[in-house]
Amino acid sequence: MNLREAREIGEGALKEAGIGDASADARLMLEWVTGASMTEYALNPFRKLTEEQEAVYLDLIGKRKMRIPLQHLTGEQEFMGFSFQVNPGVLIPRQETELLAEAALKLLKPGMRVLDLCTGSGCIIISLEQIGRRQEKADGTNRFTGSDISPAAIRTAAANAGRHGAQVSFLESDLFDRIQDRYDMIISNPPYIRTAVIAELEEEVRCHDPVLALDGREDGLYFYRRIIREAEGYLNPGGRLLFEIGYDQKEEVTKLLEQNGYREIRVQKDLAGLDRVVIGRYDRV
Repeated sequence: MNLREAREIGEGALKEAGIGDASADARLMLEWVTGASMTEYALNPFRKLTEEQEAVYLDLIGKRKMRIPLQHLTGEQEFMGFSFQVNPGVLIPRQETELLAEAALKLLKPGMRVLDLCTGSGCIIISLEQIGRRQEKADGTNRFTGSDISPAAIRTAAANAGRHGAQVSFLESDLFDRIQDRYDMIISNPPYIRTAVIAELEEEVRCHDPVLALDGREDGLYFYRRIIREAEGYLNPGGRLLFEIGYDQKEEVTKLLEQNGYREIRVQKDLAGLDRVVIGRYDRV
């Protein structure tokens, strides 16, 4: 079997199984197995796969047909230009979440203390530390911390920090329960899906992302309420609180911020034109 045949077989099998991104998934799995980039595929489509590569590739196609996410099969997901280890213990980083990281990066300055609540794979806080250093928005005086209630998430985040040489510390904590410092910026992409809606999600998410990272309780706002209410004890005066939100949660989250002493509240839309990030400045004396 050569590269072209492998891709055609894989794409056809995935399309037959109803996989929406059949072409992209077949290509990415073939690249992961063989190391053949798109350029090499275009220049040498008749390159033969080894027997081992063929067996591994067809096995991956079979698993993807069973709706196992591509990222769980390869163990990798790109975020902000970095490759992160992912597994069933953490939420797979989404492209739209990059908007939250980009918003935080614009506010980052040397010496700031930054906390990422519900850190998961650590992709946000690690990207912030890495890009911050590259752009000289962070130096040795910054302190970057990620926390999560899940021990599996903390292990994965720590491994990702080690992979990139990021100066980030991680702490197992139920939101602020074990947090002791004050911060200039608190970031969070908390669980925000309504409990009743989880059963309606696509199988890749419903069956493979950790429910702990999805379930925002009855109205999807449980963690926003807690974080906004409790953050005043952990934010420095003038500190910023940044959230990713669901497309229909702008009004509720904005109101919660206003009621709890936050000012200069801004909402940013994602590339699809949906409300995605809310930023507030803590201004209560």
